[in-house]
Amino acid sequence: MDRMIADTAERIFSDHVDRGVLDAAERGEFPSALWDVVREAGLNLVGHPGSGTDGGDLYGLLTVAGRHAVPLPLAEVLIANSFLDETGLTTIAVDGVAPWARVADRVVTVEGEMTVDFDVAENANLAGESRDRVQMRDAHRVDVPGQLYERMALSRAALMAGALEGVLAMAIEYATEREQFGRPIAKFQAVQHNLAVLAGEVACARCACDGAIMTLGSANFPVTVAAAKARVGEAAGVAAEIAHQVHGAMGFTHEHSLHHFTRRLWAWRDEYGRETHWQEQLGRRVADGGADSVWEFLVGAG
Repeated sequence: MDRMIADTAERIFSDHVDRGVLDAAERGEFPSALWDVVREAGLNLVGHPGSGTDGGDLYGLLTVAGRHAVPLPLAEVLIANSFLDETGLTTIAVDGVAPWARVADRVVTVEGEMTVDFDVAENANLAGESRDRVQMRDAHRVDVPGQLYERMALSRAALMAGALEGVLAMAIEYATEREQFGRPIAKFQAVQHNLAVLAGEVACARCACDGAIMTLGSANFPVTVAAAKARVGEAAGVAAEIAHQVHGAMGFTHEHSLHHFTRRLWAWRDEYGRETHWQEQLGRRVADGGADSVWEFLVGAG
C-alpha cells in the first residue's frame, strides 16, 4: 500500500473516529462529517482506474479502516468506484441487503443490477452497523468485474485483519497499565501466554489477507480469498475471546471501546461467507483434483 495513503488514512481516522462517532452510527446516524473529510482527502477514489492507485491500495486502506472500526460503507464505495464512473455514495447489495442504503445515491448488486430508485427498510447487523433491506425499482445491468463476490469477501477479510490489529493493541495497552498484586498483569505468565496466542492469530490473519491481495487478477484469486476469509474468520473468534479475557469485566462494559471491535469481528465474519463456506470451497477444489494433485494445489495457490 502506498505510504502516503496509509499515513493520510491513519491520521484522518485517528482524529475523526472516536467512541462518540461510533455510538452515534450505531443509533442510525450517518457520520456525515467523517464522510466529508474522507471525500476531501480523495480516499473515496482509492482504487479508481484514473486515481493512480490499485487494488492493493484499496484493500490496504480497508485494513486501516478496520483498525479504527470506521463506521462508513467504505468497502462498498471503494469497490463500486473501482468499476463505475459515478459520483456520490454507491453501496453494494448482496441478497437484498446493503450498508447505509438509507443515505446512498445508488445501489448496485453483486450480480450487476444498478438503480437510483429504491425503497429502504432500515436494519443493522450485530455490531449496530447499518445493513438495510433494499427493494430496487427500474434497475438496469452494468458491467461488474469478475469475481465481485470474492472481492467483497476479501474486503471483509481486510477489515477484520485491521480490527484484529486494533484489538491486539488494546489488549497489550490494557495489560501493561492494569495492575494486580502490585504489578502489571502483563507480567503474569498466563496473560503473557494469551497475548502471545493473540499476536500469533493476528499475524496469521494479516498474512493470509495480504496473500490474497497479492493475487488480485490472477487465476489463483478465488483460492487465496477462500483461504484468507476462512483463516481471518477463525482468528476473529480466538482473538475476541482472548481480548475479553485479558480486559476482564472492564472489556464487557459499553463504556469501553473493545466491544466496537469485537462485535464487528463477529459480524464481518458472517458476511460474504463464514469460514465453513470457504473451507468447503477449498475442500471441493482439493477433492476434484485428487490425492496426487494436493501438493501442486498447495504450492500453486500462493
